[in-house]
Amino acid sequence: MIALEGIAVGVGSFALTDISLQVQTGQYGILMGKTGCGKTTLLEAICGLRPISAGRVLLAGRDVSGLKPAERNIGYVPQDKALFTTMNVRRHLAFSLRVRRAEAKLVEERVAEMADLLDIEPLLDRMPQGLSGGEAQRVALGRALASHPRIICLDEPLSAVDEATRDEMYDLLESLQKRTGVTVLHVTHSHSEARRLGDCVLRLEHGRVRQLEPAPTA
Repeated sequence: MIALEGIAVGVGSFALTDISLQVQTGQYGILMGKTGCGKTTLLEAICGLRPISAGRVLLAGRDVSGLKPAERNIGYVPQDKALFTTMNVRRHLAFSLRVRRAEAKLVEERVAEMADLLDIEPLLDRMPQGLSGGEAQRVALGRALASHPRIICLDEPLSAVDEATRDEMYDLLESLQKRTGVTVLHVTHSHSEARRLGDCVLRLEHGRVRQLEPAPTA
């Protein structure tokens, strides 16, 4: 489960106060809202990349408000994917495990598992500069999932893919969520993404989060 309880968080002169939301365990949550309303700021607060000044961040029933990002067991895919230009795909998939000092054999097995799950085995020795938008997104997802997180946060993950690739990515995200059982919070402006993927759809507006049922149609 992902839960925010009355959190306050800010970036420069921008601030959100008394924000609460919930995505139940195993759900695919969608967070919508206008540009600049604070969706990315909330994701960063959940992941520990943005400090909160009040309230609590609860993940799987555990208060993680004071924990570092690496201690929260979250996979995060930022909007720009943040792939390292000096690392090939294999090293990206291994990155979070190596940071955690996992044994070499475990790293090798997990890289092979993620490459198979995401159908990117032929890309393992490629560099990010040569990847298409859809391929880069698969690599970013693999890097986020490699350490077996219980929760994954996606910031507009499909904004840079073309229409043909978008349907393919819908299928991939649905399959990944079902096969791993991970709880997802996915930020988007797209109503079609919300309809296709969302078990619950949340909207951030006027400094509050409200749940939309059913998913929006326009």
